[in-house]
Amino acid sequence: MSLTDKELLDLQRLPTGNICDANDKGGNMDPEIKPIDPKTRMVGPAYTVRCQPGDNITIHKALYEAPKGAVLVVDAHSYVGAGPFGEMMAIACKERGLAGIVIDGACRDASDIEELGFPVFSRAINPGGTVKESVGETNLTVQCGKVVVRPGDIVVGDRDGVVVIPSEKAGTVLEKAKAIAEKEAKVAEMLRQGKTILEIYKFAKLKDV
Repeated sequence: MSLTDKELLDLQRLPTGNICDANDKGGNMDPEIKPIDPKTRMVGPAYTVRCQPGDNITIHKALYEAPKGAVLVVDAHSYVGAGPFGEMMAIACKERGLAGIVIDGACRDASDIEELGFPVFSRAINPGGTVKESVGETNLTVQCGKVVVRPGDIVVGDRDGVVVIPSEKAGTVLEKAKAIAEKEAKVAEMLRQGKTILEIYKFAKLKDV
């Protein structure tokens, strides 16, 4: 199911840890994929891209195909020898109203991108340049950060990393993640009142320790 704008905003406010737990403890990308700006938060439906290592022409194509609010999810084959995404492309994405980009590869112009405020998640940062020769594929099932991503799957990112939610589970995961966050808020308050985690959770396996 597709989420409303309000539901997407609710999801964006939740920690990716809660979302991952609600998503059957899955969908989390390789931990090397992190935001350029650690304050970044991102959410949106995936618009997928598969490009050749060291070639960024397909990303240029995709950023003008993708609908407003989408997150570009780029399978660059984990190649980090050059940065196929930089400041000019970030400006174009922001002007197009895209929600962010996840690259299983590198990016460059990190300081400029951070100042721009456009959410970029990548495996590495490398100033190396790329070519524009081989047109790849868009809007297909890809693998990014060792996670299978389909067009329309919901992509959420924060400082901890990126989680992908299958589109058909999005509503259920949102409700479960909200419940987890509410429970954690109550636990945090009990800890501040002096209770221990052992008291709160009553771990059965620790009963006789």
